[in-house]
Amino acid sequence: MSAVDQKNGGDKPEGPVSAVEVWPEVERAECLARGAALKWASGVFCRPEHLERLSQYRKRESQRTTSIHTRLKSMVQSYLEGVGWGLEQLREARSELNQVSQALKKAGLESDQNLEGVKSLERLREVSVQHRQLVAAVSNLPRLYSVRSLVLETERLVESRRLLEAHARLMDLEHWQDDILWQLHGAAASTGSKLSPEDQQLVDKYFSGVGQLVDALAKELWAVVSSSLALARQNPTPFVSAVRIVEREEALDRVLLEERSGTNGRQLPPGRPRCWRASFFQVLEEAVSARFRSVSYLHTRGPGLAGHLSALQHGIMADLATVRHLLEHCVPPHYHLTGAYLRASHRCLHTHLAQVSSWDLESGEIFAVLNWVLHIYNSPDMMGHPELVAEMEREDLGPLISSEGLELLQNKYVQSVRKSVSEWMHKALQVELQDWQRDQEPDTDHEGFYQTSLPTIITQMLEENARVALMIGTSLRDQTIQMGLYEMENLLNRFREALVEFGKEHRRDPNNSKSKFYLHYLLASISNCIILKKSTESLQQQQSSRSAGRFSRTPPNPLAALDRAVRRACRLVMDQLLLNLQPFLPGLLTRPWLVQGDPTPKLCRVLEHHLELYGRVRPPCRQRLQEEAQWLTVVEYVRALMQKKFVCRSTDERKQLAQQMLQDEQLFREIFHSLEAEGSIPEVNPLALLPVIADFIRLKDPNMLTLEVSGLAAKYPDISEEHVSVLLDVRGDVSRDVRGSVLDLLEQSAPPLPAGYRPIFSDILVPPSSMAFCLPTAKCA
Repeated sequence: MSAVDQKNGGDKPEGPVSAVEVWPEVERAECLARGAALKWASGVFCRPEHLERLSQYRKRESQRTTSIHTRLKSMVQSYLEGVGWGLEQLREARSELNQVSQALKKAGLESDQNLEGVKSLERLREVSVQHRQLVAAVSNLPRLYSVRSLVLETERLVESRRLLEAHARLMDLEHWQDDILWQLHGAAASTGSKLSPEDQQLVDKYFSGVGQLVDALAKELWAVVSSSLALARQNPTPFVSAVRIVEREEALDRVLLEERSGTNGRQLPPGRPRCWRASFFQVLEEAVSARFRSVSYLHTRGPGLAGHLSALQHGIMADLATVRHLLEHCVPPHYHLTGAYLRASHRCLHTHLAQVSSWDLESGEIFAVLNWVLHIYNSPDMMGHPELVAEMEREDLGPLISSEGLELLQNKYVQSVRKSVSEWMHKALQVELQDWQRDQEPDTDHEGFYQTSLPTIITQMLEENARVALMIGTSLRDQTIQMGLYEMENLLNRFREALVEFGKEHRRDPNNSKSKFYLHYLLASISNCIILKKSTESLQQQQSSRSAGRFSRTPPNPLAALDRAVRRACRLVMDQLLLNLQPFLPGLLTRPWLVQGDPTPKLCRVLEHHLELYGRVRPPCRQRLQEEAQWLTVVEYVRALMQKKFVCRSTDERKQLAQQMLQDEQLFREIFHSLEAEGSIPEVNPLALLPVIADFIRLKDPNMLTLEVSGLAAKYPDISEEHVSVLLDVRGDVSRDVRGSVLDLLEQSAPPLPAGYRPIFSDILVPPSSMAFCLPTAKCA
């Protein structure tokens, strides 16, 4: 029967409780062992021939079992021996604890018996404490009696500024006070309590004069430090004494702080630490600030601001020389007194200049501040002095005015200058308008060109402002130029409006005596614009490239305003030329003109007079006016032809008309010969139109007109059917068929205007044709 069968099917043993019932784990372990053994045996003895080695396996397992039993017995034996030794130790410990307990009970009984004796010693302790207090009081009596007299003596020493002696007495008094307080603290600590408030108040009250002496001595010390610059030039001894006292106090503060942090934990005396070295530098800075306030503010505004800044410069440099050469030798090296004075001066200057910058300053005042801050302060005459450079680099003081403050000042400067420039330009324009009403010609320069005072005033003003701003820096120069260009653009816009109004007044009353030199002042205005253009270009070239468009979103464009003003003035000049030619234009291309040649000579004299005046205008506007006059003359001449005031009746008349036109064209060429001499003939010479029209009129064979018109349209593509129709009418010999073919050809060709071509026929208006009334059934002739 297997183990499992025995477990499941066997009868339970009877009798006492087995180990399996006590420890269920034993049964489980036995089952597992039997299962493992069966598994192993089934694997080893799976065949009958394997049973031959059964005796060998049995012997080996028997030996293994014996070895395990031996080790188990050894382990149990060792465990039992340890348990026995532990029990022995516990028995010994219990015996010792019983002995100690009996000893403690005996000591407790003896202590209870001695309690009465300890109570009798309390009185002895109190007597001992009182005795120590009386001993301390007796030892301190001589000092206590001499406190009053010593305080009075120290007061007299302070009043007479015998500072070192006064400080020595004061140190004695403080030492006595500290000793008494320390003794009282020690006595209180011996009794396990703290110093009572009554005792503390008593000591404070008795030594109240010491605190007053400290305040009086400090007051005298700081008075000496405040007047150190004056004392250094006369008698630096009080200053040296003050510095020695400050160093003594610093040493005392350091010792007391070390004692407080030491093992004894001694408390700091009242009023300690005094930190008189820090107070020394604070008083020095206040003294510097007071010297700044002592500089007169009565004449700070206006022109006095530059003098005020100059006084500050001289005062600071004089004080720095005193500090470097005299006071620096009176203090320890670690004071760095020059650097401290530099820091104090710099901070005071920073505060003072911030206050000055907040005022409503004029441009001259702002310039004085900017120049002083950016150039004078760091120059060799001030903080850039060779003896101060190293000190300045070590201190790293920073700017006197922040970058935002500088930018704000520069903007205020530009706005102030802009206001002044705007006012000056307005006044200059008013003077210019008054000059236009003068009963005399405009002034001329050394080259004979007309001019007035306007461009000189404007140019000098803008260039001077740019030059002054450059003394501060290129950024301010660029801002000033930008502002000037804006104002010039505004001026030129107003100038153009004034020209328009000037022309309207002249047209309302051309014979007014004030308009006698109307044309002359128009020409002077054109010359002025040319001068202003050169000045504008010069200002724009002075600007640095990086400033372009930096100050505004829409940069100024004075050149465009100049061009508009020049074009307006030229238009007014041409209007005046047309007005002067107007009396002679109706007589052109009429039969009296054909017979006598009038009024061409008179018209030429008007042109000669105008061209002579145009010679007083600076180039290139002089050539422009001459070209426009030439263009106007040809346009008006052809327009007179287009009026159909003259219709040829015969071939001779056509020939005569063409000949007279060629003679007029030759007269015009002689008048405008200066244009050819200067090489400024336009690409399309308007005078060349007159010979072409003359050839068209004197053409003998009307059938060739088609070819002639084709050539005319090729040269002047803006010619219209109306213009050709009028020319055909002037000939007087063109049949309806030829007219129709010519106009059809012109309509079919109609070439586009080439690039750069200036239309001339577009300026020549053709009067509407007056058709005769005719019946509907009849053809109009």
